[in-house]
Amino acid sequence: MENFPIINLEKLNGDERANTMEMIKDACENWGFFELVNHGIPHEVMDTVDKMTKGHYKKCMEQRFKELVASKGLEAVQAEVTDLDWESTFFLRHLPTSNISQVPDLDDEYREVMRDFAKRLEKLAEELLDLLCENLGLEKGYLKNAFYGSKGPNFGTKVSNYPPCPKPDLIKGLRAHTDAGGIILLFQDDKVSGLQLLKDEQWIDVPPMRHSIVVNLGDQLEVITNGKYKSVMHRVIAQTDRTRMSLASFYNPGSDAVIYPAKTLVEKEAEESTQVYPKFVFDDYMKLYAGLKFQAKEPRFEAMKAMESDPIASA
Repeated sequence: MENFPIINLEKLNGDERANTMEMIKDACENWGFFELVNHGIPHEVMDTVDKMTKGHYKKCMEQRFKELVASKGLEAVQAEVTDLDWESTFFLRHLPTSNISQVPDLDDEYREVMRDFAKRLEKLAEELLDLLCENLGLEKGYLKNAFYGSKGPNFGTKVSNYPPCPKPDLIKGLRAHTDAGGIILLFQDDKVSGLQLLKDEQWIDVPPMRHSIVVNLGDQLEVITNGKYKSVMHRVIAQTDRTRMSLASFYNPGSDAVIYPAKTLVEKEAEESTQVYPKFVFDDYMKLYAGLKFQAKEPRFEAMKAMESDPIASA
């Protein structure tokens, strides 16, 4: 099996730029995932986020999770559980408006740290979108503009902990799915593994690396690139003895953004004269995704295509 793609972003600034861009292109086309090092977010910022997130879980969420598990009788399961995930989570919204001040139980210092971290991730997400534009032959800013809608992009962070699980073969930390949105930046535990992606019908571990950011592509980038880049099924396997931390930040289109394949990419596909992917409002896709997250993505695209061709449904 080929090595998981690890991209050193600092190399974009020197004579290895062309080779690094090629590595990003290959990762987008063949993996849907890659891992960034030297991405510009200071290590001390990441260390503080790591420490405070783990501290918050211990103080505010660990006991609640244990009580939930006990109330559902999950320690004693004998058959595979397919309708829930072994995770403890909360969500921080950054854009278009922040909810960080309203989320309960967060220390003021932790709120400030997460605000700062989110700004850095937002900047990195937009830099990455422009690198993708360059590789795709789209003008700079195309993807950011495609995501913009009337109020700018949606951007938020899912803060997750995956506690020790007595039967990880029967209960997934997070069931297999593709991400609905745009580009996802993940700061994951550097000591406890668990994230896996599906490639060539095999589950591959995404290696935990200190101070790295894992990037994966969501369904909307598959649509905009007309399938040149694909969102990829991934899942989390819980461990029996350790808790895994994960902060997934989703840089998504605005709710009213209209998503469709980039015209120049459709034109480049000379042998495929018709547009493969549908045109839709992002919020409509999210409403559909909410009930079908853990199923294959192709029927979601087909459903949006059916809405597009039905003037009554799309009115």
